[in-house]
Amino acid sequence: MSKTSLKIAIIGDYNFTYNTHHATNLALDHAAYFLDIEISYYWIRLSEASLFKQSQFQEYDGVWISPGPFKNPFLLQGTVDLVLKQNIPTFITGEGFKALIEVIIQQNNLNAQGEKLISENLIVGEMFQRLEIIPNSKALIKLYENHNNIELSSSRYSLYPQLTKFLEESQVDVEAYNQFEEPEIISLKSQKFFLVCGFCPQISSTREIPHPLVYTFVKGCVNL
Repeated sequence: MSKTSLKIAIIGDYNFTYNTHHATNLALDHAAYFLDIEISYYWIRLSEASLFKQSQFQEYDGVWISPGPFKNPFLLQGTVDLVLKQNIPTFITGEGFKALIEVIIQQNNLNAQGEKLISENLIVGEMFQRLEIIPNSKALIKLYENHNNIELSSSRYSLYPQLTKFLEESQVDVEAYNQFEEPEIISLKSQKFFLVCGFCPQISSTREIPHPLVYTFVKGCVNL
């Protein structure tokens, strides 16, 4: 049954001076206006979310793991692992992309020899890089049909080719690539709604044209 109001947990160390954090709030407002629903969202510090019990997660209709910076980035991977176990609609933008891949690597014992399977952030400093989004799935082709496919990101990662192959075969659906032929938007095969991208779609969202990934996340929360 569809909901008319939502309660969203935003996991991140909120700082109003960071454009991505402010834009996260606005993007949810844009989606709420577009879908004609009410959204209450609550920022939860990473240090607090890492200690959440299942019952606390179940208080929310969805979880958005925001971009950093994080006061304690070492907690990010554990928090992503914790959210994975909740089977709740989840949206990850920014550094959480790498944390999710690292969790999958650990769960499947893919780096028993200590290999470097995913790079560090390839975007240095505080500058945003322009990424070209190349939709790969029918759903993303439709979503980007009337939306600019140039996005801004402060994080980008390169995956070892054999890791990408393993992920596509058993773990994720690659919804879109970037101009570097790396997976840029992925969803988990094992979850009803678990959407992840390394860039920051919230930055380009407007009241008149909400970002399609954000309102798709909100729609997932409404319908699950």
